[in-house]
Amino acid sequence: MSSRERILGRVRRALADVPHDDTPPAPERPGRDPQYGDAVARDYLREHGDRTVARTVELLAENLADYRAIVHRCAAGDVAATVTGLLAARGARTVLVPPGLDPDWLAGSGPERVPDRPESTPHELDRVDSVVTGCAVAIAETGTIVLDGSPDQGRRRITLVPDHHICVVRVPGQVVASVPQALERLDPARPLTWISGPSATSDIELDRVEGVHGPRTLEVVLVTE
Repeated sequence: MSSRERILGRVRRALADVPHDDTPPAPERPGRDPQYGDAVARDYLREHGDRTVARTVELLAENLADYRAIVHRCAAGDVAATVTGLLAARGARTVLVPPGLDPDWLAGSGPERVPDRPESTPHELDRVDSVVTGCAVAIAETGTIVLDGSPDQGRRRITLVPDHHICVVRVPGQVVASVPQALERLDPARPLTWISGPSATSDIELDRVEGVHGPRTLEVVLVTE
């Protein structure tokens, strides 16, 4: 028996006394399991505390920085200047661009733009200096950015192989307080990538090493709409 089968077996045993629910999934909850969607109580806290939108955004910025992401803020009309400045400060000569990225975010001159191509090899991606993406949602309480493979984010590997990732977050539209609120916005059938700071591990003698299985540097641009 595999680990997957053991885990699923425990879940089935835990739900053995839960009545079957024949209610079809609601459109606003595409990932809901029709068997247990309404039968299992979900009365847990949706967020911790009562915050204003401004305070929620501040908490996101604080937790992103706590995870060693570099946080920037700008107005919607200054995204191109901000991103161009970050790429220049990094000394980036090439930047990987998802097909659906807002073209205004990279307006003007700058590094050579590399398209997100299915045939790109890991070695080719490793030679790219930076990648710029949007996001699906940002979670304030955990300082987490979630990507779902939408056109402005590209495939998972383009944000894991290059060493420098710039992620643009629209504020407040893409910011939520908690994980439960984020899950309501996400489709579990999509390839979700949850990012809390740059890639890091402390497995060896508790020494933190960054860039082991993802970008060494994560810069988050909070764009006020």
